[in-house]
Amino acid sequence: MTDDQLLRYSRHILLDEVGIEGQESIINSHVLIIGAGGLGAPVVQYLVAAGVGQITLVDNDQVDLTNLQRQVIHTTATVGMNKVDSAALAAKAINPEVQFTALATRADVALLQTLVEKATVVVDCTDNFATRHAINAACVQAKKPLVCGAVIRFDGQITVVDPRQANTPCWACVFPPEQTTEETRCATMGVFAPLVGVMGSIQATEALKIAAGLPSRLVGRLLLLDGRSMSFTDIQIPQNPHCSVCGAH
Repeated sequence: MTDDQLLRYSRHILLDEVGIEGQESIINSHVLIIGAGGLGAPVVQYLVAAGVGQITLVDNDQVDLTNLQRQVIHTTATVGMNKVDSAALAAKAINPEVQFTALATRADVALLQTLVEKATVVVDCTDNFATRHAINAACVQAKKPLVCGAVIRFDGQITVVDPRQANTPCWACVFPPEQTTEETRCATMGVFAPLVGVMGSIQATEALKIAAGLPSRLVGRLLLLDGRSMSFTDIQIPQNPHCSVCGAH
């Protein structure tokens, strides 16, 4: 670690749980982030600032004026730009040391199989069930930890999937792919802006802990946030032995 890195990351290094060894693990890690919107914005910002060595960001959308109410990594000047390119500009301004790969494409099954295999941890910041299920399946198959977050209206949720641990649930144990689920989108349902920052920051926290070699205590738990009452509900999630994704593993 260089003198500049020791200074830049000194507040992490001062933590007994992280130290130099943990920060070096962060620097040597590769985080795959799917989604550069409301959740992806704080995830990218905090992981870049913390010194994650490689970040791959995947999103096929462009910055729209309606995004700026909550997607704080984008600016008025980047409206019309690919979100991943807009995020890359912000990332470089925060920490030019980070190797940032921006992929302006949809995260389909074939691409996920390739990208997940190379990642230390995957962060799901998407907003549709089909992509979430594809990400979860790829992570279970590759035995890569996955941090899942979602926000709609005044409600947020987060869980961590870690296929490296035996008898722990995956995202499909909670939301089976064969079960019909109504899609809810910010474009039609609305979202209270700061809540994506709250949940995205929790996602960044769990991803960084995993990158540093620390345990995530959200494995097997679904953490729910009610932004109206500002209250959290913690639900224990058992593995579904009949889960079509992880039950046979």
